[in-house]
Order: sequence, then C-alpha cells, then structure tokens
Amino acid sequence: MIGFGYLSVWKGWFTREGADVLMKFTQNFAIPCLLFSAIARLDLAADFDWKLLAVYFTAAGTCFVLGMIGARHLFGRPWPDAVAIGFVCLFANSVLLGLPITERAYGADALGPNYAIISIHAAFCYTVGIISMEIALSEKSKGGIAILNSVIRAVFRNALVLGLAAGFVVNILSIPVPGVVWDGLGLMVQAAIPAALFGLGGILVQYRPEGDLLTIAFCLLVTLVICPVLVFVGGSVSGLEVQQFRSAVLNGAMAPGVNVYVFANMYGVAKRVAASTVLLGTGLSIFTVWVWLSLLP
Repeated sequence: MIGFGYLSVWKGWFTREGADVLMKFTQNFAIPCLLFSAIARLDLAADFDWKLLAVYFTAAGTCFVLGMIGARHLFGRPWPDAVAIGFVCLFANSVLLGLPITERAYGADALGPNYAIISIHAAFCYTVGIISMEIALSEKSKGGIAILNSVIRAVFRNALVLGLAAGFVVNILSIPVPGVVWDGLGLMVQAAIPAALFGLGGILVQYRPEGDLLTIAFCLLVTLVICPVLVFVGGSVSGLEVQQFRSAVLNGAMAPGVNVYVFANMYGVAKRVAASTVLLGTGLSIFTVWVWLSLLP
C-alpha cells in the first residue's frame, strides 16, 4: 500500500496535494476514530500492563539518549540538532506500520498490547522531546511553566491523543454509545489504515535521502536494530507474555513516523535527517521486520 501510494504520486497519477489532504484526513479523523473505537472496547485490566509499557518505553528512551549523544559526540551536531535526531530515534511509527503489520502477522485479537503502547506513545515522546529541546535552547528558554504549557499544547492538539483520551473516558466510565455511532465509526475504521498507508507513500515522495548520510545511517541503526534488540532483551528478562512480547518487539522495530519530521520542522533543525530517515527507514523495514517476524514466537 505504501509502495502503491509512492508510485502513484511519483508517476503523477495522484497529486502531492491530494496525498497531503489524504494524510490529514486519516491523522485528524479516521485514525482517531480507530483509536477511540479500540480503546473504548479494550479490556484495560488485561491489556494495560505496566510491565509491557516499562519494557517498551525504557528501550525507546534509551534510543533517544543514544541518538542525541551520538549526534552530538560522533557527528558534532549542535545540541538542538542532537535533540531532534534523538527524537528521530525515539518516535516509532506504531500506528501506520505497527498496527497493520501486527494484525497481518498475528490477527486482530493480538492488537491489545499495541493499543496499550499507542495510548501513551505520543504523549511520552512529545514530552521527552519538547522538554529536552527547551533545555537545549536554554539561552532563550521559556522557563518551567512555559515549557509545561508547550508540552500540553503539543500533546492535546494532537487528534490521535484526543481520540485515545475520549476512548479512555468512554471505557472507564462505561458510557453507552448508540449503535448508529458504532456503525459510523466502523466505516471510518475500515478506511483508516489503507488510506493512511497510501497517503504515507504519497508524502514520502517529497523526501530525498541527500546529505548527512552517516548521521542518517546511525539513526537507521538505532531505530531498526538497536531498539528492537533492547525490547527483545527486556521482554525476555521481564517475562512478558507471548502476545505482549510480539507487540512490544514489533513496535520497537518500526521505522520512525512522520511526526519526527513534524518535530524537526517545528524547531527548524535536522529536517533533512528526519525526512530521509523516515523514507529510508520505511523502505528498509520491509527486510528488518521480516527478520524479527521470523525470530518471534
């Protein structure tokens, strides 16, 4: 689906503007509906396991630090660039890649742990990224309260977070949802993943892997190899259940999401590294994810 979207825009069968609009539709409407529907019906007691979250986010946080320190000391990047590169190593494409790959491999019933990870993924990543960036920009830092406001605005302007939050409210408070609403949501949910994958392929056309090749290669090593290895080891040591183990490792093996470019663009730093890593990482993950699928139980 990603390849078909890429080919369609590259050949001019579908416009870049159309791909941008399609991505806005999926990210602001269809995927929030998917996440709302999933979280509202999720068995929180069974799937929301703090051990699972600790394993995954410890690995992700470690990769953020590795990316940031590597960018600073191996490649001599200034601290704001280093933070953005660390964010590239932190933010995996857990929705557009993690969900469909896990479902195709293990079935729809295996997605509970994925949704548990996704439920705090954006909030965790943006909080870490924004606080770190404001510290890196300490000469013109806004101060503690202003940093907190920046974090809250970035997180709760995100339609995915709003969809997740609404799902938690409905689930925890057992709010009844009319059948006609579920029917409408079902139509949106069916459109979400295929449309998002096609749109992702379309917008990747505008990203060109040029310059900063060593830095990009380093980011690919961290995101596609080191992160899933850390999750694999952590999950093995902590004794995660098989379903949780699969979801955690596959999420850790996903290429960076488009949000890493959004973050870099927000601060005007390391944009080429972010965009190129998204493009190359998405392509290379065809092979790396295949390896992890062959290794997982």
